Amino acid sequence: MATRYLDDFSAGERFEAAPVVLTERDIVAFAELYDPQPIHIDPAAAAGDAFGGLIASGFQTIALGFGQFIRLGLFEGVSLGGPAMDEVRWLRPVYPGNTLLTIAEVLSTRPSRSKPDRGVLGLAFEMANQDDEVVCTFKTTSILRRQAEK
Repeated sequence: MATRYLDDFSAGERFEAAPVVLTERDIVAFAELYDPQPIHIDPAAAAGDAFGGLIASGFQTIALGFGQFIRLGLFEGVSLGGPAMDEVRWLRPVYPGNTLLTIAEVLSTRPSRSKPDRGVLGLAFEMANQDDEVVCTFKTTSILRRQAEK
């Protein structure tokens, strides 16, 4: 997809990112660095826990979903950062071998009052597994450039 400026987005618009498969190796490697709990790094220990096996860190799940959205290329050269992530919900565990699909929906766009070259984009994310079960939801706020008037 092509880069889009703030004014190119409309409330209700939806974007589907490419599905991605999460492997045991991916889960363990991420967790060893960022969330080193037995349920994320030790398959033997995780087998006896409430989830019945190794699961991905929720932080890995949201990072993966947001990363897949960014790979669409919509923010290329126009993103000025993101001041907020809200309403993060981890609804189901993500197991090795799960295929995750991310859908982002535009909630709002608002030009900046003080800096007319930019504005605020609100997005709602929903991530589902291969069985269409929602595993995670979250909202983001991003600052995007506006296209210069010609």
